[in-house]
Amino acid sequence: MIKREDGQSLVEFALVLPLIILMIVGMVDFGRVLYTHLQLELVTQEAVRIGSFGESDTAIEQYTRENFHAGDSSALTVNVSPETRNPGDYLTVEVSYPTTLLSLFGDYSISYTVETSSTIRVE
Repeated sequence: MIKREDGQSLVEFALVLPLIILMIVGMVDFGRVLYTHLQLELVTQEAVRIGSFGESDTAIEQYTRENFHAGDSSALTVNVSPETRNPGDYLTVEVSYPTTLLSLFGDYSISYTVETSSTIRVE
């Protein structure tokens, strides 16, 4: 007796399809978060560089917000330390940005905060 297996491939594909979609969405979303991290790192390095030339904390924060293009710049948290700087001191700029992983899944997305910092000597 010969068995018919016409629907076997369709059933297997239906079982594997959600995993394939999850992997593709995960890779794309991970790439988005990685791009955000790289953009934030670049902006932080440039902000600390302009701070080393004697710019004020508000100018550093404004530069950071104006040049961050990977998301909503109003959600950035910018910390500049120390408040008073003299030549030879070290200036540190820390920037953080809240984002989510697997954001397509709504309530099941994972909250993640991208954090970068950079330190330079004041001239």
